[in-house]
Amino acid sequence: MRFFYRPYQALSSGLFVFLLPVFWGYTRITGRHRRHLEERLGFLPKRAARGLSGSPRIWIHAVSLGEVKVAAAIINVLKETVPGCSFILSTMTEHGREMAEQTFREDVPVIYAPVDFWGSVRKALLMVRPDVMVFLETELWPAWLFEARRMGIKIALINGRISVRSIGGYLKLRPFFREVLENLDVFSMILEEDAARIRSMGADPRKIEINGNAKYDLLGSSAEPVMEAEMRQILNLDPSQRVFVAGSTREGEEEMILDVYEKILERFPETILIIVPRHIERTPVIASMIDRRGLNCQLRTDIGQDKAERTEKVIIINTFGELFKVYSIGTIVFCGASLVPLGGQNPLEPAIWGKVVFYGPSMEDFLDATSMLEEAEAAVPVSGPEMLADKAIWFLEHPEALNEYGERAKEEALKNQGAAEKHARVIKKLIDDSGNA
Repeated sequence: MRFFYRPYQALSSGLFVFLLPVFWGYTRITGRHRRHLEERLGFLPKRAARGLSGSPRIWIHAVSLGEVKVAAAIINVLKETVPGCSFILSTMTEHGREMAEQTFREDVPVIYAPVDFWGSVRKALLMVRPDVMVFLETELWPAWLFEARRMGIKIALINGRISVRSIGGYLKLRPFFREVLENLDVFSMILEEDAARIRSMGADPRKIEINGNAKYDLLGSSAEPVMEAEMRQILNLDPSQRVFVAGSTREGEEEMILDVYEKILERFPETILIIVPRHIERTPVIASMIDRRGLNCQLRTDIGQDKAERTEKVIIINTFGELFKVYSIGTIVFCGASLVPLGGQNPLEPAIWGKVVFYGPSMEDFLDATSMLEEAEAAVPVSGPEMLADKAIWFLEHPEALNEYGERAKEEALKNQGAAEKHARVIKKLIDDSGNA
């Protein structure tokens, strides 16, 4: 049934034809997005297809950093359970691609995902010819799904998540998404709430399973003590130094974090503040905020080996991929995107280091993790910056409670293992049922 897809196909085709010359000109003038434009149009490098020597062929689509980590955990399991299989991984963002290339090296070809235009998608699929197409978390690309189904490719949504913030938009277009979801063979969701939401969108209940969050599976093995020692050395921090880490902050949060920090300084004047913005291109704006308050800051790119020593109390991490390591040196750790309505940041990343985790009221994207931590009295939810400052100061005044919360946080983070294996079993069953094993 393609009653709703045909208008979408016509609209997306029209937009593609109209916007492509404009976008092509933009890339030539500015240089932005010029690299790998061909891949986004479906012209994949031949070496990517040549790297798929085994069978079955599994194409995993991971949007950005978090999904790449999920892909790594699932690929590790599938290599053991489906001997001889080969993988190709696509991302949407440059940071996701960089992380994927660092993670997989030469083992897995990494490409940019084609835009959701039937011609680009079909060209890419014909070149790769996957047996199974795996979309991670919330990736529902209509043209991609319809073209993959038309070519007889098995399709799975793995580690599936439908957030509270997005379900309203999906339900407004329920007839269209019901038609889109008919293309998928299985939905392996994180929580019962995610399963309920995708059912409400029109997914067949018989195709839905609940298997937990694979994003947490690699945390235990990732938290290596050497990382903490390395980061302390780079930032010239004594182990007894109090450090306030604000991780993955978004626009609107840094001002609040600086308010909190100024209150902490009144009681603990030697405290260090480390801000790790989600989008490092915002670094100049954040530096200006700090300067206006009469504080001095240093950038991570100016600190370290063969560079200046860290001398200021405020540091902005304007490098890629260091947040997890920075969490290891925090005394007080705040998870960003939570004081603004953006769904939060993974609280188990600092928890695995044995840190008390603070976060604001918007943690919709990590309800499973926050529920687990709060039940164990291992996290500190706050309603706003005033409460964050009060709670942070209280814990700094009570180091025994700080340690106890941190120990419980680590215990809970270590318990949340095994989801990647469950999701991988769903993919293996899909392969077995199709006769490609």
